[in-house]
Amino acid sequence: MNAIKETHFNFPGQTNFYKGKVRDVYTVNNKYLVMVVSDRISAFDVVLPEPIPYKGQVLNQIAAKFLQATSDIVSNWVVSVPDPSVTIGRICEPFKVEMVIRGYLAGHAWREYSAGRRQVCGVSLPEGLKENDKLPEPIITPTTKASIGHDEDISKEEILKRGIVSAEDYEKLEKYTRALFERGTEIAAKQGLILVDTKYEFGKADGAIYLIDEIHTPDSSRYFYSEGYQERQDAGEPQKQLSKEFVRKWLIENGFQGKDGQIVPEMTPEKVQSISERYIELYEQITGEKFIKSDGENILSRVEKAINNELTKL
Repeated sequence: MNAIKETHFNFPGQTNFYKGKVRDVYTVNNKYLVMVVSDRISAFDVVLPEPIPYKGQVLNQIAAKFLQATSDIVSNWVVSVPDPSVTIGRICEPFKVEMVIRGYLAGHAWREYSAGRRQVCGVSLPEGLKENDKLPEPIITPTTKASIGHDEDISKEEILKRGIVSAEDYEKLEKYTRALFERGTEIAAKQGLILVDTKYEFGKADGAIYLIDEIHTPDSSRYFYSEGYQERQDAGEPQKQLSKEFVRKWLIENGFQGKDGQIVPEMTPEKVQSISERYIELYEQITGEKFIKSDGENILSRVEKAINNELTKL
C-alpha cells in the first residue's frame, strides 16, 4: 500500500528532526518547519502498527482549508502547502498551553461532570445537564502541554499565577479561541454538522501571536451531525459523531485500551481499507468537497521532491 509510515529525508539546511506520533517535523535553516503528516494512526497514546492510506492527506488538507478560512481572525504559521501531505510554516515559540473550547458537555468534560464535579478548569457548570447537552455558552478549558506524559487540566487563574502565559497574551488567546470556534461552528453548520469541542495551539514569532499546528480536523475536534441531534438528546440516545472515535471503539471491542500487556488487534488489509474509507468520508463531510486521492508516483519520492522544490523558493 502506498502510505507514509515514516520518513528519513535530509534537506539542505536541515538543523533538526522530530518524530511525533503522527507527524514528522523537519527544521530548516532554523527558520522553517516542514511538517509531513504521515499516515500513522494513534489511539490511547499508542501508534498502531499499520498506516492508514490517505489519512495524512485528509488531516493536512482539512487543516490547510480551515487555517486559510480563519486567517482574517488571527495570522497562522503556514507559508505553503507544497504537497497534499505537507505543510511548511514559520517557526514559532509555542505557548505551553492548549486552548480547549467546548460548546457541548461531551468527552472529558462530561466525565468530570458525571463524577459529580461542577467545575472544569475553574469554570463553573450548572446543575441538571445531560451528556452532550449544549452548554449555556462555550467554555474555555485549557490544558498544559506536557513534554512527557499526559496533558493536564489547568485554570486561567493558575496559568496567570504560574506565569505560564502573560495576562496580556492570555487575553488575546481567549479572544482568538472564541472567534475561531465561532467561525468553525458557522462553517460546520453549513455542512449539517455541530462543532462540539476543539483545541487550538498558538505560538509567538517576532512578538506576534500565530495560530499553529492543525485546526478543526477530526483528530483535534469532535463533531455531531445536526440532523436528529435534538431527538437523540430527548430520547437519551448517543449522538452520531464525526471523529476518530470509531477507531477507539473498534480497539475497545477487541480488548485494547493501551494498557500494559494488551495487544493491538490484527489490522487486516480489509480493516485498514475500511478505516481509510472512513477518513475520506470525514473529509468530504467536513469540507463539502470531493476527496481527490494523490496517487501516482511513489509517495515518498513525490513528497521529498515537492518539499525540495518549495525550499529552493523560500
